[in-house]
Amino acid sequence: MAADASGALFLTGRQPGTGGTGGTGGTGSAGSAARAAHAARPALRTRAVLRRVAPLLPAIAVVALLAVPATPSGDGSGGSGSVADLASALLVLHCLVRVLRERARPLTRTAALVLGLPVLGVTVAAITSHDPASSLPGVARYLQIFVLVPTALLLLLRDRADFRFVAGSVVALALVQGSVGVVQYLTGTGASYMGENIRAVGTFGPSDVMGMATVVAFGLIIAVGFALGMDGDHGAGAPRGQRVVALVCAGLLSVPLVLSFSRGAWIATAAAVVLQLALSGPRRAARIVLAAGALGVVLVGGLGIGSQMVTERLDSITRVTDAPDRSVTDRYTMWAAATGMWQERPLTGVGLKGFPAYRDSHASLALSSASDTAGAGQGFQRQPLLSPHNMYLLVLSEQGLLGLTALAGSWAALLVCALRGLSGARRSGRGADCGLVVIGLLVCQLVNFSYGDIGGPSTVLTAVMFGLAAWWALGSGRDGSRDRVRSRNQVRSPDPGRRVNEGAASA
Repeated sequence: MAADASGALFLTGRQPGTGGTGGTGGTGSAGSAARAAHAARPALRTRAVLRRVAPLLPAIAVVALLAVPATPSGDGSGGSGSVADLASALLVLHCLVRVLRERARPLTRTAALVLGLPVLGVTVAAITSHDPASSLPGVARYLQIFVLVPTALLLLLRDRADFRFVAGSVVALALVQGSVGVVQYLTGTGASYMGENIRAVGTFGPSDVMGMATVVAFGLIIAVGFALGMDGDHGAGAPRGQRVVALVCAGLLSVPLVLSFSRGAWIATAAAVVLQLALSGPRRAARIVLAAGALGVVLVGGLGIGSQMVTERLDSITRVTDAPDRSVTDRYTMWAAATGMWQERPLTGVGLKGFPAYRDSHASLALSSASDTAGAGQGFQRQPLLSPHNMYLLVLSEQGLLGLTALAGSWAALLVCALRGLSGARRSGRGADCGLVVIGLLVCQLVNFSYGDIGGPSTVLTAVMFGLAAWWALGSGRDGSRDRVRSRNQVRSPDPGRRVNEGAASA
């Protein structure tokens, strides 16, 4: 502010304490300049925020467009094309153009190897497929989810502030979808569950009952990671308020997660949160567990939110072998069919999109022809069973050992690098919240893959999750190398005004 005032005085040709009317005139001029600078500060701050957020808009668009209601395909399935998928294609195109324009090597060798591994299995499976033409949509889908979108986010995110902003947009999406789900439960306008339209599915509809559960689970895990790992990166006085907001968001998101009645999402979220708590320290973990237990007692026991059906759903997890319900029986039957396909072609599998064609020849008579869906604004439909609802078995049956080794190896490498990054972040005291978020998201997704696979409008969020993980594990998120490079460039810049502007943009 002093520099601004002296600059204004210099332009008027006056010195402090002098002027046409003595010292009073100089003081008035300095006060006017100070007031003008103070009045302009909000506008400058707004422009700085816009400059900061603008490069992230392609990624934010992918997340935001997942709130658009999904349109089911003609066969009753959720389909795979959506406006969010289109936005993800534009995100990839945006990053490709930027890389070509800058003419620089965008990835390290490690990043190229880890993110490129899935290409090997997908390509071989498509070439050796019984119908290579029908495998092309599968090639595009696998590359979109596990290669292209994660790579684009790795290139797009500049620092931990960008990471937090994109992750925060996922929490906002989860709150929106969760709110819709809670209203569906309270008003009886959700998907059909045990003869009542009470299952919370958000805007994804009954054809993608796992969609809202996945979004809410990711949002809850991100909120927990932020609450547990916030540190000095956020500035003095900021962590306490932000931690409270994160904990409140996590508590709110636990309600729609429960009302989704998704056993797989419950198990995956619980595994991820328990690991986050263990990595954050025993004392903090004990406090969070006690708070979560009290919240659960109030919501389910005190307020009676779905208590009877939630209890029955929890009990069904322990009865999956003794007295499985129809959905569990179908899942076991499809798992056996996928195993049979792999045994038939162990190295390369039956080819991408080959599971439906080989399903009936490998499945027993216990398999239903389709599953029933209804509610949430849609009439009764029969949804075909086109996958084994287990990502590992789907890849094993369609891509064989080669594809599963490549894809699972890429995921394992991300998790190992993320854990190493968290250790380094703790030593440096910066970015531990980002590390906890990534580890929680990876564990949640890898556990959830035991009960589901890719497919439906919500799948693109999985790609965003792997992109966040790739930036932390393979990019500069772990050690803040980009931050240090930016700082060195600011110091070496010959233009003081440029240093100030760049410093404000990176704040």
